Formats: sequence, structure tokens, C-alpha cells
Amino acid sequence: MESFFSLLQKNVLDRRSWTTREELRIAIVTWIERTYHRRRRQATLGRLTPIEYETVVTTPALQAA
Repeated sequence: MESFFSLLQKNVLDRRSWTTREELRIAIVTWIERTYHRRRRQATLGRLTPIEYETVVTTPALQAA
């Protein structure tokens, strides 16, 4: 959790001054969706897209049934 907040602070909070809380909220959500989750998902899936990974994982299971 600490590494998440450290990355958030470095990549969003410390980049500029925010005039409204809404601007900051949108910047945080955008960063999480575009950068943080994408990077973690890709690393976990072995650099395959989610569809490619699902195909690889479900095909052997369906063949065994």
C-alpha cells in the first residue's frame, strides 16, 4: 500500500497545483486507470492482453472437460 501512495504522490500530486478537489479527483482516477492498473495487469498476465490470457487459460480447461 505504501508503494501505491508513493507512486501516486510522485506521479500525480507533486506534478502541479490543483485548483479544485474535482480536478485532483479526476487526475487520480485517470492515473489509476491508465497507468497503475495497466502496468500491474500486464506484468501479472505475462505481457499478454487480458483476452489472450483468458484464451490461454480457459482453452486447456475446456479441453479437459
